[in-house]
Amino acid sequence: MGVMENRFEENVLTTSVDWVFNWARRSSLWWLQFGLACCAIEMIAAMQPRFDMGERFGMLFRASPRQADLMIVAGTVTRKMAPVVRTLYDQMSEPKWVISMGSCANIGGPFDTYAVVQGVDQVIPVDVYVPGCPPVPEALYYGVLELQNKVIKYDRVLRKEGQEAADAQREEDRIATGEAMGRPVAAAAR
Repeated sequence: MGVMENRFEENVLTTSVDWVFNWARRSSLWWLQFGLACCAIEMIAAMQPRFDMGERFGMLFRASPRQADLMIVAGTVTRKMAPVVRTLYDQMSEPKWVISMGSCANIGGPFDTYAVVQGVDQVIPVDVYVPGCPPVPEALYYGVLELQNKVIKYDRVLRKEGQEAADAQREEDRIATGEAMGRPVAAAAR
């Protein structure tokens, strides 16, 4: 029998404040309103009443990078747009997360030209890749669920081992994710 058993009435729930904060952090990611091409239409469709991603995940679009902690790069990143993507990423508050959505954002899609960045991971570090051309809203759901698992893992390591260990673990996860996609992680994104 535990110390806390039979100490409170039936309707009292006990937990730690850290657990509540971590649950709130992973369950209410605020993403930057940022769509570049046709994948943005699928991202918008995921927020509509049929899929209702905003309600289910507690997610809100934010127009300012300073209020966002998640960037979903949906669509083709051109060389002209790459510095803007990097600037917006740098303006986001820590900890910040990135989902690369669609073939064009992941690997440049069918546009193997000098004007298109062959994967947004050459510009910013990516945590989760969502494949497809364009990916369906369900694929974005899966990507967000995977990201929530990474947020939980990051918070656990942060609490137990500290900031440096959590950042190192996150970098290892990014490299492993990139290699699983068949993409060596670019030095510019690190």
